[in-house]
Amino acid sequence: MGITNNITSIILLGFPDLQNFTFLFFPLLLIIYCATLSGNLLIVVLYLVSKTLQSPMYFFITQLSLCDLLMTTDIVPVLLHTVLYGGSTMTLIGCITQFSVFVISDTSECLLLSLMSYDRYLAICNPLRYHSIMTHNFCITSVNELWLTSSIITLIYAIYMFSLYFCGPHIIDHFYCDFEPILQLSCSDTSIIHTLDIVVGFIFILGPFIIIVVSYVYIVITILKIPSNTGRHKAFSTCGSHLIVVCLFYGTLMIVYMFPTEGQSLILSHFLSLIYTVVTPLLNPIIYTLRNKDFKEAFHKLKTIFPS
Repeated sequence: MGITNNITSIILLGFPDLQNFTFLFFPLLLIIYCATLSGNLLIVVLYLVSKTLQSPMYFFITQLSLCDLLMTTDIVPVLLHTVLYGGSTMTLIGCITQFSVFVISDTSECLLLSLMSYDRYLAICNPLRYHSIMTHNFCITSVNELWLTSSIITLIYAIYMFSLYFCGPHIIDHFYCDFEPILQLSCSDTSIIHTLDIVVGFIFILGPFIIIVVSYVYIVITILKIPSNTGRHKAFSTCGSHLIVVCLFYGTLMIVYMFPTEGQSLILSHFLSLIYTVVTPLLNPIIYTLRNKDFKEAFHKLKTIFPS
């Protein structure tokens, strides 16, 4: 803890191979950034002002939007600077802080998606007990524990990383400070934090995914028992958006972090990470708002309250 690090600042290279396309790449990222902020903030505002959206499902969707806002504001501003100027310089503390915020949003989203799948399971498989279990106090308590758990995990990561000795190099060939790129700058023994990462991944990433899979197995079995096609379609539609978001989130998560990257080019690796950290937060609000009539009605009512 008392050893002084050899590096105090870190250079993020970003996308050096795309410098000739900055005039296209930067405006595209800026549009995605603005659209992501607008879409997720709109969901939060609609939930706060609309009485028709005051239900557990929409409360959880609002929390999902907060996760996406946290991810976007953590990653994209630095990415925009990196693309515009061909690189970014961050302090070592700033780099670890960016990774810490990333961990909070990522872990919270995993836990939140499993909580949302439990909500859909109760609504479809056990509707008579839904309102007695999914009370306002239960939702608030669950979300508070979810954010607290994510914060504790992040604090543990941060403590371990700040205890490492960083000797360089001071260059990260990525567009944000991720787990492995940071540890590659350290000359300390990183076996403990690697073990911690495996345990955290198994409990807080794979664990929620198993809960989601089991929940949807029961949901599908229950839906298939519904005699009418109209009833089955209505039941599927209530969980369709959540299922799409789960597939999008966990699909990109597994591609980026669980498949071996030794055969991948840096461009492909960066592109996959770009989809996971930048594109997914944009698509989540689109999926929920375009497929949900309650959000559409709430948006039209908001337009009548605040006419342009």
